[in-house]
Amino acid sequence: MAEKGIKALIPIGRPFLDYVLARVADAGYRQVCLVIGPHHEELRAYYDHLPLRRLTVDFAVQAEPLGTAHAVAAAREFAGDDAFLVINSDNVYPASVMAALRTTAGCAVAGFDRRGLLRGSNIPAERIARFALFETDDNGCLCRVLEKPDPELVASLPDPILVSMNCWRFTPAIFTACGSISPSVRGEYEIPDAVMYSIRHLGQRYRVIPTQEPVLDLSSRHDIEPLTRHLNLKEVSL
Repeated sequence: MAEKGIKALIPIGRPFLDYVLARVADAGYRQVCLVIGPHHEELRAYYDHLPLRRLTVDFAVQAEPLGTAHAVAAAREFAGDDAFLVINSDNVYPASVMAALRTTAGCAVAGFDRRGLLRGSNIPAERIARFALFETDDNGCLCRVLEKPDPELVASLPDPILVSMNCWRFTPAIFTACGSISPSVRGEYEIPDAVMYSIRHLGQRYRVIPTQEPVLDLSSRHDIEPLTRHLNLKEVSL
């Protein structure tokens, strides 16, 4: 999980990242690696001193903020030869979706039905409209990631329209892909580029697991009030 600054420690009853990690534990995961920047000692200190019953928390340092694929590559030593889950640290994902990814063979990604996000998340419709979409083949495997789709393209797509919320199951082959791609126009190494490289050059297939469940998002402080209502300060067990 890539951590940006100290957003994870914004208190919503308790630090926001605790809610993210509690869902991870609910999904059956027991080992977590937080990818942090070189100066995020406050975050490291918090989890080093927090009593943990269901999870162990390790850290990997991303020396420079060079994109999401660069952050994934920073966790190579932690992952070793195992398949692993990658999620955003500013999203609370459904435990059932992460559990489905945990028990899937090979590579996979959660495809969130746009209607489910509009119905149940705290994310404004105009922001959801800018999210990347998945194009799948007849077997339900990923063909393309459609970045920043325009309304005409969206209108032409059949239902369900599946949105990427960066909830991936990777095998260690992704590290080869992360090290083989070029920077995007933003100057960053991006997960979608690494995924497409792994499909085209490494023979990887990604099963897209569709779900109508929502995702909660903390993009800015304006999200805190609706998040508080959604989370309802639920009991957290880590």
